[in-house]
Amino acid sequence: MRTFIFCLVISLISQRSVAQEKGSVLNGKIEYERRVNKYAFIEKSLNKFNSNSMREDYIKYKTSHPQFLTMKSVLSFAENKSLFTPLTAQDNQVENRWNGQPIAEQINVVFSDFTEKKTVTEKKVLGDIFLVNDSLKKITWKITDETRDIAGFLCRRANGLVLDSVYAVAFYTTSIPLSGGPESFSGLPGMILGIALPHENVSWFATRVEVGKPMVPVSKPVKGRQITYRELVPLLRTTLKNFEGGGGEIIKALLL
Repeated sequence: MRTFIFCLVISLISQRSVAQEKGSVLNGKIEYERRVNKYAFIEKSLNKFNSNSMREDYIKYKTSHPQFLTMKSVLSFAENKSLFTPLTAQDNQVENRWNGQPIAEQINVVFSDFTEKKTVTEKKVLGDIFLVNDSLKKITWKITDETRDIAGFLCRRANGLVLDSVYAVAFYTTSIPLSGGPESFSGLPGMILGIALPHENVSWFATRVEVGKPMVPVSKPVKGRQITYRELVPLLRTTLKNFEGGGGEIIKALLL
Protein backbone atom coordinates (compact mmCIF):
# COMPACT_ATOMS: atom_id res chain seq x y z
CA MET A 1 0.00 0.00 0.00
CA ARG A 2 2.80 2.47 0.90
CA THR A 3 4.52 1.68 -2.40
CA PHE A 4 1.25 2.27 -4.26
CA ILE A 5 0.66 5.65 -2.55
CA PHE A 6 4.27 6.70 -3.19
CA CYS A 7 3.98 5.82 -6.89
CA LEU A 8 0.64 7.65 -7.10
CA VAL A 9 2.13 10.82 -5.61
CA ILE A 10 5.12 10.67 -7.95
CA SER A 11 2.75 10.16 -10.88
CA LEU A 12 0.65 13.19 -9.93
CA ILE A 13 3.74 15.37 -9.55
CA SER A 14 5.04 14.22 -12.92
CA GLN A 15 1.68 14.89 -14.56
CA ARG A 16 1.63 18.40 -13.06
CA SER A 17 5.15 19.08 -14.36
CA VAL A 18 4.29 17.82 -17.83
CA ALA A 19 1.11 19.89 -17.79
CA GLN A 20 3.11 23.00 -16.97
CA GLU A 21 5.63 22.24 -19.72
CA LYS A 22 2.78 21.93 -22.23
CA GLY A 23 1.29 25.17 -20.98
CA SER A 24 -1.99 24.06 -19.43
CA VAL A 25 -2.26 26.78 -16.76
CA LEU A 26 -5.18 28.74 -18.17
CA ASN A 27 -6.73 30.30 -15.07
CA GLY A 28 -5.22 31.88 -12.00
CA LYS A 29 -3.89 34.88 -10.14
CA ILE A 30 -0.42 36.44 -10.12
CA GLU A 31 0.82 38.81 -7.43
CA TYR A 32 3.44 41.33 -8.59
CA GLU A 33 5.76 43.68 -6.79
CA ARG A 34 6.64 46.92 -8.52
CA ARG A 35 9.95 48.49 -7.47
CA VAL A 36 11.14 52.01 -8.29
CA ASN A 37 14.79 52.86 -7.65
CA LYS A 38 14.17 56.22 -5.97
CA TYR A 39 17.84 57.08 -5.55
CA ALA A 40 18.57 56.67 -9.27
CA PHE A 41 15.36 58.43 -10.19
CA ILE A 42 16.05 61.45 -7.96
CA GLU A 43 19.71 61.65 -9.02
CA LYS A 44 18.66 61.93 -12.66
CA SER A 45 16.38 64.81 -11.72
CA LEU A 46 19.13 66.51 -9.71
CA ASN A 47 21.53 66.31 -12.64
CA LYS A 48 19.27 68.75 -14.47
CA PHE A 49 19.90 71.34 -11.75
CA ASN A 50 23.12 72.61 -10.25
CA SER A 51 21.86 73.25 -6.73
CA ASN A 52 23.96 72.50 -3.66
CA SER A 53 20.97 72.93 -1.37
CA MET A 54 18.95 70.33 -3.31
CA ARG A 55 21.81 67.86 -3.11
CA GLU A 56 22.13 68.46 0.63
CA ASP A 57 18.42 67.72 1.00
CA TYR A 58 18.89 64.56 -1.06
CA ILE A 59 21.75 63.37 1.19
CA LYS A 60 19.50 63.84 4.23
CA TYR A 61 16.68 62.04 2.41
CA LYS A 62 18.87 58.97 1.82
CA THR A 63 19.64 58.65 5.54
CA SER A 64 15.97 58.15 6.42
CA HIS A 65 14.38 56.59 3.32
CA PRO A 66 14.96 53.22 1.64
CA GLN A 67 16.33 53.04 -1.88
CA PHE A 68 13.32 51.32 -3.39
CA LEU A 69 9.67 52.29 -3.42
CA THR A 70 7.61 49.08 -3.57
CA MET A 71 4.00 48.63 -4.64
CA LYS A 72 1.78 45.56 -4.97
CA SER A 73 -0.61 44.52 -7.70
CA VAL A 74 -2.65 41.50 -8.84
CA LEU A 75 -3.22 40.05 -12.30
CA SER A 76 -6.22 37.71 -12.62
CA PHE A 77 -6.54 35.71 -15.83
CA ALA A 78 -9.13 33.36 -17.31
CA GLU A 79 -10.65 32.53 -20.70
CA ASN A 80 -7.93 34.35 -22.64
CA LYS A 81 -8.56 37.57 -20.72
CA SER A 82 -6.73 39.31 -17.87
CA LEU A 83 -7.32 42.10 -15.36
CA PHE A 84 -4.43 43.98 -13.76
CA THR A 85 -5.32 45.75 -10.51
CA PRO A 86 -2.94 47.92 -8.41
CA LEU A 87 -2.91 47.51 -4.65
CA THR A 88 -1.38 50.77 -3.45
CA ALA A 89 -0.61 50.95 0.27
CA GLN A 90 -1.43 54.17 2.10
CA ASP A 91 2.13 54.61 3.38
CA ASN A 92 3.33 55.06 -0.20
CA GLN A 93 1.33 58.24 -0.78
CA VAL A 94 3.82 60.66 0.79
CA GLU A 95 6.64 59.02 -1.14
CA ASN A 96 4.73 59.30 -4.39
CA ARG A 97 4.04 63.00 -3.88
CA TRP A 98 7.71 63.63 -3.00
CA ASN A 99 8.87 62.05 -6.24
CA GLY A 100 6.13 63.86 -8.13
CA GLN A 101 6.25 61.61 -11.21
CA PRO A 102 3.71 59.06 -12.51
CA ILE A 103 6.48 56.45 -12.90
CA ALA A 104 6.50 56.32 -9.08
CA GLU A 105 2.77 55.60 -8.90
CA GLN A 106 0.31 52.95 -10.06
CA ILE A 107 -2.24 54.75 -12.20
CA ASN A 108 -3.69 51.93 -14.35
CA VAL A 109 -6.35 49.25 -14.04
CA VAL A 110 -5.91 47.24 -17.23
CA PHE A 111 -8.33 44.75 -18.82
CA SER A 112 -6.93 42.82 -21.79
CA ASP A 113 -8.80 40.57 -24.22
CA PHE A 114 -6.22 38.51 -26.12
CA THR A 115 -8.78 37.01 -28.48
CA GLU A 116 -10.09 40.38 -29.61
CA LYS A 117 -6.62 41.97 -29.14
CA LYS A 118 -8.18 44.87 -27.25
CA THR A 119 -7.55 46.63 -23.94
CA VAL A 120 -9.65 48.81 -21.66
CA THR A 121 -7.58 50.88 -19.21
CA GLU A 122 -8.87 52.95 -16.32
CA LYS A 123 -6.09 55.56 -16.13
CA LYS A 124 -5.60 58.30 -13.54
CA VAL A 125 -4.03 61.29 -15.29
CA LEU A 126 -3.29 64.59 -13.53
CA GLY A 127 -6.34 64.36 -11.29
CA ASP A 128 -8.72 63.06 -13.97
CA ILE A 129 -9.83 59.50 -14.72
CA PHE A 130 -9.91 58.29 -18.32
CA LEU A 131 -11.26 55.04 -19.75
CA VAL A 132 -8.92 54.24 -22.63
CA ASN A 133 -10.25 51.77 -25.21
CA ASP A 134 -7.63 50.65 -27.68
CA SER A 135 -5.70 47.77 -29.24
CA LEU A 136 -3.09 45.75 -27.37
CA LYS A 137 0.15 47.69 -27.01
CA LYS A 138 2.61 46.95 -29.81
CA ILE A 139 6.01 45.96 -28.42
CA THR A 140 8.97 44.82 -30.51
CA TRP A 141 10.43 41.72 -28.82
CA LYS A 142 13.58 39.68 -29.41
CA ILE A 143 13.67 36.36 -27.56
CA THR A 144 17.01 35.17 -26.12
CA ASP A 145 18.34 31.88 -24.74
CA GLU A 146 18.72 33.20 -21.17
CA THR A 147 16.43 31.67 -18.55
CA ARG A 148 15.66 32.18 -14.86
CA ASP A 149 13.19 30.97 -12.26
CA ILE A 150 10.47 33.40 -11.15
CA ALA A 151 7.87 32.36 -8.55
CA GLY A 152 8.59 28.69 -9.28
CA PHE A 153 8.22 28.95 -13.07
CA LEU A 154 10.96 28.59 -15.65
CA CYS A 155 11.07 31.83 -17.66
CA ARG A 156 12.87 32.87 -20.82
CA ARG A 157 14.27 36.34 -21.39
CA ALA A 158 13.16 38.69 -24.15
CA ASN A 159 14.45 42.18 -24.90
CA GLY A 160 11.98 44.72 -26.21
CA LEU A 161 11.17 48.27 -27.20
CA VAL A 162 8.08 49.88 -25.72
CA LEU A 163 6.66 53.06 -27.27
CA ASP A 164 9.42 52.64 -29.89
CA SER A 165 12.13 53.94 -27.54
CA VAL A 166 11.83 52.50 -24.00
CA TYR A 167 14.17 49.51 -23.53
CA ALA A 168 12.58 46.57 -21.66
CA VAL A 169 13.88 43.25 -20.34
CA ALA A 170 11.13 40.69 -19.81
CA PHE A 171 10.94 37.11 -18.56
CA TYR A 172 7.97 35.02 -19.69
CA THR A 173 6.82 31.46 -19.08
CA THR A 174 5.16 29.18 -21.62
CA SER A 175 3.67 27.25 -18.69
CA ILE A 176 0.99 29.96 -18.71
CA PRO A 177 0.13 30.20 -22.42
CA LEU A 178 -1.43 33.65 -22.21
CA SER A 179 0.36 36.46 -24.04
CA GLY A 180 -0.07 38.92 -21.15
CA GLY A 181 1.72 40.45 -18.21
CA PRO A 182 1.58 43.24 -15.65
CA GLU A 183 0.10 46.61 -16.66
CA SER A 184 -0.30 46.50 -20.47
CA PHE A 185 2.90 44.59 -21.26
CA SER A 186 2.17 41.67 -23.60
CA GLY A 187 3.05 40.11 -26.94
CA LEU A 188 5.26 37.17 -25.91
CA PRO A 189 4.43 33.44 -26.28
CA GLY A 190 3.59 33.12 -22.60
CA MET A 191 2.83 35.11 -19.47
CA ILE A 192 5.34 37.79 -18.45
CA LEU A 193 6.30 37.14 -14.82
CA GLY A 194 9.06 39.74 -14.70
CA ILE A 195 9.83 42.93 -16.60
CA ALA A 196 12.28 45.75 -16.01
CA LEU A 197 12.70 49.12 -17.70
CA PRO A 198 16.35 49.78 -16.74
CA HIS A 199 16.53 53.37 -17.96
CA GLU A 200 13.25 54.23 -16.24
CA ASN A 201 14.45 52.64 -12.95
CA VAL A 202 11.29 50.54 -12.51
CA SER A 203 10.46 46.83 -12.57
CA TRP A 204 7.57 44.40 -12.02
CA PHE A 205 8.25 40.85 -10.79
CA ALA A 206 5.85 38.12 -9.75
CA THR A 207 6.11 37.07 -6.12
CA ARG A 208 3.33 34.45 -6.15
CA VAL A 209 1.31 32.51 -8.72
CA GLU A 210 -1.95 30.75 -7.81
CA VAL A 211 -3.36 28.31 -10.33
CA GLY A 212 -7.10 27.87 -10.60
CA LYS A 213 -10.13 30.14 -10.59
CA PRO A 214 -9.00 33.79 -10.27
CA MET A 215 -9.88 35.56 -7.02
CA VAL A 216 -10.91 38.77 -8.83
CA PRO A 217 -13.51 38.61 -11.65
CA VAL A 218 -11.90 39.29 -15.02
CA SER A 219 -14.17 42.10 -16.16
CA LYS A 220 -13.73 45.48 -17.83
CA PRO A 221 -13.34 48.67 -15.80
CA VAL A 222 -16.17 51.12 -16.47
CA LYS A 223 -15.14 54.32 -14.67
CA GLY A 224 -13.76 57.33 -16.54
CA ARG A 225 -14.02 59.52 -19.61
CA GLN A 226 -14.03 57.45 -22.82
CA ILE A 227 -10.96 58.09 -24.98
CA THR A 228 -8.35 56.38 -27.18
CA TYR A 229 -4.57 56.73 -26.98
CA ARG A 230 -4.65 58.62 -30.29
CA GLU A 231 -6.89 61.20 -28.59
CA LEU A 232 -5.09 61.14 -25.24
CA VAL A 233 -1.59 61.99 -26.52
CA PRO A 234 -2.41 65.45 -27.99
CA LEU A 235 -4.48 66.22 -24.90
CA LEU A 236 -1.46 65.50 -22.68
CA ARG A 237 0.85 67.55 -24.91
CA THR A 238 -1.46 70.53 -24.66
CA THR A 239 -1.86 70.20 -20.90
CA LEU A 240 1.87 69.79 -20.25
CA LYS A 241 3.28 72.13 -22.89
CA ASN A 242 4.65 74.54 -20.25
CA PHE A 243 6.52 71.81 -18.36
CA GLU A 244 10.23 71.24 -18.88
CA GLY A 245 10.81 69.61 -22.26
CA GLY A 246 7.13 69.95 -23.04
CA GLY A 247 6.37 67.33 -20.39
CA GLY A 248 7.88 64.60 -22.54
CA GLU A 249 9.12 62.45 -19.65
CA ILE A 250 5.79 62.74 -17.84
CA ILE A 251 3.84 61.84 -20.99
CA LYS A 252 6.05 58.79 -21.55
CA ALA A 253 5.42 57.58 -18.01
CA LEU A 254 1.67 58.15 -18.35
CA LEU A 255 1.55 56.07 -21.54
CA LEU A 256 3.48 53.04 -20.23
